[in-house]
Amino acid sequence: MSISTNLTLHRKILADIEEKIVSGTWPPGHRIPFEVDLAAYYDVSRMTVNKVMGQLAQSGLIERRKKGGSFVAHPKAQSAVLEIHDIADEVRSLNVDYSYQRLSITRRKAIGEELAWFPGDTPGDVLFLTCLHLAAGEPFCLEERAINLVTVPAAIEADFISAAPGPWLSSQIPWITAQHRIQAVPADRKEHKILKLTPKDACLVIERRTWNASGAVTWVRMTYPGNRHVVTADFRPASA
Repeated sequence: MSISTNLTLHRKILADIEEKIVSGTWPPGHRIPFEVDLAAYYDVSRMTVNKVMGQLAQSGLIERRKKGGSFVAHPKAQSAVLEIHDIADEVRSLNVDYSYQRLSITRRKAIGEELAWFPGDTPGDVLFLTCLHLAAGEPFCLEERAINLVTVPAAIEADFISAAPGPWLSSQIPWITAQHRIQAVPADRKEHKILKLTPKDACLVIERRTWNASGAVTWVRMTYPGNRHVVTADFRPASA
């Protein structure tokens, strides 16, 4: 077999697999046939298939897992650090269906850093929620949020079953200041279970606090699977 024939076969196999992934025939998370099976299917050497798979992995279309095989990669969402976006819009930008689950809701006294929201030594009440955002039925983001009920008393009347607290807050009460904190952290047991992660997976965590003229509005911690999310931000040079 000549070098030109090998190149032609390489391009054909690459284009064929790319088309299956881009068209959705092989959706995110789909296990790709083993290299030996692909080699038999295309009637080529395993080395040719291995080069194709390497190119697909380098382009981000597939994930190769040691002793686990190859899988179609999940699209990586991009969120702007300096803007507050609705997670539903992030998911829909990937051309997949968005869904939402409220996992828990509790009214309690402020604790930890929340105590700074209230004057004096008496802690006020906060509404604490745990929510899960999904993309194509798969975990996309774990949301943990505390809402200051002194600043946002109407929150106690909302059940947040059908609508996530972020968009509800944006529609109910304007904020004038926000602070972001971003870090990569190892997943704990809770995150392993909810986000369907392996023990070796890291998480991208974005913490946000917002205030308005009346005081603190909310604190939220968004935990994303680190291999499925990219943080981007636009910057401009400071004026002279």
